Amino acid sequence: MTPNPAIFTPLLIAAGIFFVWSCYRRFSLVTLGRPEDRFSDPGMRLMEMLLYAFGQKRVVAKPFGVNHFIIFWSFIILLLANGEFLVEGVVPSFSLALLPAPLYHGLLLAFDLVSLLTLAAIFLAFARRIFFPPTYMSTTYVKARSLEGFLILAFIALLMLAYFGLHGAEISLGNEPAAPYMPVSSAVAGLLLAFPSAVSLQSIAWFSWWIHALVLLAFICFLPHSKHMHILTAIPNCFFASLEKPNTQPREEFAKGGEFGVARVDRFTWKDLFDSFSCTECGRCQNACPATTTGKSLNPRQVIHAIKTNLLANGPLLQKGGAPVIPLIGEEGEGSSTEETIWACTTCGACMEACPVLIEHMPKIVKMRRHLVEMESKFPEELLNLFENMEQRSNPWGIAPSERTKWCSTMEIKPFEKGVTEYLFYIGCAGTFDSRSKQVTVALATILDAAGVSWGILGKEEKCCGDSVRRLGNEFVFDRMAKENVQLFREKGITKVIVQCPHCFSALKNDYRQYGLELEVIHHGELLDQLLSSGRLKLNRQVSDLGGVLFHDSCYLGRHNDVYDAPRSAITAATGSAPAEMERSRNNSFCCGAGGGRMWMEEHSGERINLNRVDEALRQNADTICTACPYCMTMFEDGLKDRQAGQTRVRDIAEVVAEGLRPA
Repeated sequence: MTPNPAIFTPLLIAAGIFFVWSCYRRFSLVTLGRPEDRFSDPGMRLMEMLLYAFGQKRVVAKPFGVNHFIIFWSFIILLLANGEFLVEGVVPSFSLALLPAPLYHGLLLAFDLVSLLTLAAIFLAFARRIFFPPTYMSTTYVKARSLEGFLILAFIALLMLAYFGLHGAEISLGNEPAAPYMPVSSAVAGLLLAFPSAVSLQSIAWFSWWIHALVLLAFICFLPHSKHMHILTAIPNCFFASLEKPNTQPREEFAKGGEFGVARVDRFTWKDLFDSFSCTECGRCQNACPATTTGKSLNPRQVIHAIKTNLLANGPLLQKGGAPVIPLIGEEGEGSSTEETIWACTTCGACMEACPVLIEHMPKIVKMRRHLVEMESKFPEELLNLFENMEQRSNPWGIAPSERTKWCSTMEIKPFEKGVTEYLFYIGCAGTFDSRSKQVTVALATILDAAGVSWGILGKEEKCCGDSVRRLGNEFVFDRMAKENVQLFREKGITKVIVQCPHCFSALKNDYRQYGLELEVIHHGELLDQLLSSGRLKLNRQVSDLGGVLFHDSCYLGRHNDVYDAPRSAITAATGSAPAEMERSRNNSFCCGAGGGRMWMEEHSGERINLNRVDEALRQNADTICTACPYCMTMFEDGLKDRQAGQTRVRDIAEVVAEGLRPA
């Protein structure tokens, strides 16, 4: 049953024109962004797209994600059925029945069963929103937009009901010879025949056809103007995602009169802007974010939403050469992110790890920090001393470089010699100056000697890697520090580096590649595992006096660089048993609160992030919390003092292994 094409065809053409025009208006705004190469290695990109977009890898990582997986694949499968419906409305003689019978009957069976499955998934989604809403839906923003979510679900439900009404009526009228291959529609036909109605079967078929047509056309028109635009953008966004971990920042070229960082939406890259159109607003990023969890103003989902809102408001004006009307960084409101929000980020990467469509939140926040620091000199007051200390003495504390060798005053340590020494032991600022971290440095030096590793240090010549200043947006200072370090490393002929700090590890391994320096950087957790597993390091005893050991994953070692197993293996080898796991561990680990330069800043709102993590550890009654990062160690020890939990100790993995070197 197909109504008069003369009525439907103009409606379809109008809806199609409106859809194309709407998409053009929105996607043309993306071209305001700065150039960025996201086209390299198309084969790998295709694989990533298949895995994350079509395979829904991250979506199904959460239990309710299976429901979305069903809806997504039902949408893909039913594209063919809806395509036939639209074409048939214009050309009634067109039908998939022209295909070979086995193929046609198989498609009808698939359409029928998938439509039923979709209807069930939609009702589950309705029930979840009404009776079991996730925490992110409790925010003011989501409440204001909840009608849109219900509307989209209602559209899909109506499409499925109209599909069954149309085909059920057709089967009842005897107009569907392939009815045996449509079990659900046949059941609907049986119900229609079993319960006589004042409305004729012909009227039901006609009404169902038009409901299906009008809802489908309305969906086409509404889609580009709703958050469900991600239906169009999520798949290509996965294709254009970073092929490497987004654990570094793009370099800036400094020239007189230049603009640095991002203060206007058109200073983002085109991929940044495309990200904003791809957000599904699923809330997973904010559920993973330590700042959001502890009551800070930062919500990574709303940061992305603000970029999209700002682009929609300012984009048309910028296209005409005008000025933006809504500030990207400003007071709280639609389309703007506050300075407090921007400074709350710990750059832990949890938001990016959780995002189903591979949006890169953290780099956008750092770009806005760059503007505040480099163009406006606006940053939290406590960072003034940090920046000055870094510029003048190349360490956060401003301690004289001559003090860099005090940690080894009781040991015989050799300087690195070009062509003689294999590894540079890059101590890092914390391992050099922090009294607690010095103990880790000594423990690791002892281990290296016991294993016969050829190593040396830079001593007074060592400079900070610059991780904190880069994540805080002070790219100018980082650029100078990185260039000085690169020059020093090349002069010394350094190619292999041992580090004990994940922030040094990530900076030297990832950031410095932008300066043409390719290093073999190994974190001490990896090195300890290698030395123990190879038998090169032999322990004198099993470390058994630590009680229950609980391991905490550093964000910059784990999420940013995928080092998870090596530290655990080293602890297992030293203690004889695997460490216990936090409730949130590995790629789902919760930040200690010190990353992104937050080590040097106070928390003025909400709960302290380190206390949230310490409470999690204390719930597991661990005797020893084991870390592999000096920042994490500091945050845990401070948190345990605040919680008056003196019975719980904090140890670095190097300290645990070094204990095993003591005489039995």
